[in-house]
Amino acid sequence: MEKQRIVVKVGTSTLTGENGAPNFRTIDKLAQVLSSLHNDGNQVVLVSSGAIAVGVNKMHLPVKPQDVCMKQAAAAVGQCELMHIYDKCFGEYANIVGQILLTAEDIAVKEKRCNLKNTFEALLENGMIPIVNENDSVSHAEIESEKKIFGDNDMLSAIVAKLCEADRWIILSDIEGLYNGNPKEEPEVELIHTVGQITEELKQLAAGSGSNRGTGGMITKLEAAEYATLYGMEVHIAHGNDPENIYRIMEGEAVGTRFIPVNNQPG
Repeated sequence: MEKQRIVVKVGTSTLTGENGAPNFRTIDKLAQVLSSLHNDGNQVVLVSSGAIAVGVNKMHLPVKPQDVCMKQAAAAVGQCELMHIYDKCFGEYANIVGQILLTAEDIAVKEKRCNLKNTFEALLENGMIPIVNENDSVSHAEIESEKKIFGDNDMLSAIVAKLCEADRWIILSDIEGLYNGNPKEEPEVELIHTVGQITEELKQLAAGSGSNRGTGGMITKLEAAEYATLYGMEVHIAHGNDPENIYRIMEGEAVGTRFIPVNNQPG
């Protein structure tokens, strides 16, 4: 199999339990799978949500705070805890991780974006696994706004994938993929295995809110997938409760929903 540069995005609801506590079983399995891909010669970037939820749990807060300063404090505590867990888990599989925290300005400003790209290249070319998150502890615009720029890191990870010139972008979510209806309300709906073109009709199907621990929903994933496929990346959405879905995707199995890159469209 040809070696690839792969960006994997994992959401809050996959990484944590209902109370915000880290899901160690899933995180360890994720580290094992990504380490295996890395050890096989692929280059891997992980975009990880979950800092605020983990921070709320570690700070023993009864509910997720509404105050921006407290959200930022929870993010600071939670990000430290998450990286400690990731460092330990990936270290068990003989891999070194590096933390990159981003704000929208880091992407928008040309000089910062260039420096960021160089940092990714240096980490990847030296055999490291970058772990990326939105810098909620300083970026209040994201955690305050109703329509977030990065949408629980969905668009952030798509932008990171483009910045890194990734071959493939995989989203691990708390849902199997894109359905032709709402699976929580309509049990007879079917999974859409392959999407050749992201239409307004598909966006209407995907419209809806995310989980109570994350901030994104299927619509943010669809918008980010539209961006990524435009730049030639193959995009996959699969359930994150089994990180081995990443193996199945890499081996060409029909797992979740696959979005075909624009430059690979037939006709």
